[in-house]
Amino acid sequence: MRDAENIREAEALGINLMGFIFWPKSSRFVSKRPEYLPSKVKRVGVFVDEDIETVKRLADEYELDYIQLHGHESPEYVVQMTRPVIKAISVNSHKDITTYKAYEDIVDYFLFDTKCQSVGGSGLQFDWSVLDAYDGKKPFLLSGGIGPEDAEKVKNFSHPQCIGIDLNSRFETAPALKDINKLKQFLEQL
Repeated sequence: MRDAENIREAEALGINLMGFIFWPKSSRFVSKRPEYLPSKVKRVGVFVDEDIETVKRLADEYELDYIQLHGHESPEYVVQMTRPVIKAISVNSHKDITTYKAYEDIVDYFLFDTKCQSVGGSGLQFDWSVLDAYDGKKPFLLSGGIGPEDAEKVKNFSHPQCIGIDLNSRFETAPALKDINKLKQFLEQL
């Protein structure tokens, strides 16, 4: 999210978290502070293998509530974070799920996303049944290509540790610009 009015409109939908992507290679990269930052939802800074001091500086500057790590950050890296951590795990198979074990004791949440060439934002879904292999105790967010037509599929998905969903590229009119009507309709269907 980068556009002040779009941030306000999304915030008014009653969502819980809003992401700000601080990975320079992303088409959603937040290169300068938006004119408005949400006050009614938690702010999530998304980072990919970023220098620890840069993460800490941006966390302070943007008053981030969470740090989402979407790269190959090691457990040693994660423990140096000064905010609650959401660790993204790229998933394609049951075997990929086991990656969580190295992080379970040091993160607050997981985010299971589609394994792809890049680090997310592909708009592609993985087979959610592979999450049956997740037997961890940390809650997680379901991510990866969830689109406006997936409300029924989301409603029918069940896992005791799933606490929410991540909606991104399939709800955009352009990178970092959400289609508020699509989001609103989807949330109403849920």
